[in-house]
Amino acid sequence: MLFLCTGNYYRSRFAEAYFRHLASERGLEWDADSSGLRPDPRNLGNLSVHTALECRRLSVAVDARPARVTSASDFRAASHVVAVKESEHRPLMRELFPDWEARVEYWEVHDLDIATPERTLAHLRTEVERLVERLASDGTSTSHP
Repeated sequence: MLFLCTGNYYRSRFAEAYFRHLASERGLEWDADSSGLRPDPRNLGNLSVHTALECRRLSVAVDARPARVTSASDFRAASHVVAVKESEHRPLMRELFPDWEARVEYWEVHDLDIATPERTLAHLRTEVERLVERLASDGTSTSHP
């Protein structure tokens, strides 16, 4: 499972950590990774404080590694790819990875310029929970990142 956002700092990092946590709880052998289509060097530190606080609140382990830039090899390695905001990420996919654009599942989870962290993270929790439920009910319990 690969989660994409713009910066790999906030939304995709939370989705990665929360997915990994839920998949483990459900006994699903899926792993997760995340990367950014266009990371912003102005982001402070390796991980959004909002992501770190929400993961701590939920007792979800999160890796505080630096943001990663998406590469073509990320798509080849992933069995499933989710971009967290279609209106923002589909144009970037079309520009950067046009061969992969149609193979991505798109959500519509807003960033801090539109929604509060509480609202964004609640929306991400719901989307990740639905995804895990769908994978569990489809019987797709094993995958690569």
